[in-house]
Amino acid sequence: MQATENNTKIIAIANQKGGVGKTTTTVNLATALAASGKKVLLIDLDPQGNASTGFGVKRGERKGDIYDVICDKIEIKDAIAKTEIPDLCLLYSTVNLSAAEIELVSVVGREFVLKDKLAEINGMFDYVLIDCPPSLGLLTINALVSSGSVLIPLQCEFYALEGLSHLLKTIDKVKKHLNKELKIHGILLTMQDKRNNLSQQVETDVRGYLGDSVFKTVIPRNIKVSEAPSHGKPAILYDYKCSGSMAYIHLAKEMLQREKLAKAVPA
Repeated sequence: MQATENNTKIIAIANQKGGVGKTTTTVNLATALAASGKKVLLIDLDPQGNASTGFGVKRGERKGDIYDVICDKIEIKDAIAKTEIPDLCLLYSTVNLSAAEIELVSVVGREFVLKDKLAEINGMFDYVLIDCPPSLGLLTINALVSSGSVLIPLQCEFYALEGLSHLLKTIDKVKKHLNKELKIHGILLTMQDKRNNLSQQVETDVRGYLGDSVFKTVIPRNIKVSEAPSHGKPAILYDYKCSGSMAYIHLAKEMLQREKLAKAVPA
């Protein structure tokens, strides 16, 4: 695989709360970035393996997964699998990964295991997106230590800010003690229902609290996005014209535009 010109951007997609659209975001953002001509690797770091399922990979077909990489059973380059989407590769997860947190406890430098593995493929991809498990355990810490930034999907619901506060504290601790370069890539509002006044109020509150770190793009509730994983496809392939797919395409464009503007600002 041809190397990219610049160092790989590694982004953890994280939220310790389940059901916020984290995996859906990882799968569809990865697809949209690849469609934009970027070389992308998606790492399924959740033992549930939903991101792998989202690409139609059956559990019995997942040979050489991220667990095998972490446990030194296989080289990371040999574990990377191609998807049907050009320029988009996948590193599978299986239920075996649930044992990794226990096995890593006794490992010296356990928080840096994934970072060391990713160093071996630096430059092979423009982006590595890590789908984190819905917890703040050792797997998520490994993802945060490995990444340059964190993208946080945030459901438009009443308890959104309360859960976010806990996550931000964890990110601050990781930045202070383990990864000084870690930044917030952005907060992504998901599952918005424009008919719901509460949903609108949550968006107003989050933007008021976090300002420009919140993406302008908002992901709406959309049945096609919910249906897509059962067909083994990202929503963008399942129905690219639906409102959810269009939102993820806009998110990728907004991300790329933000990076372009950041590069234009003198250091």
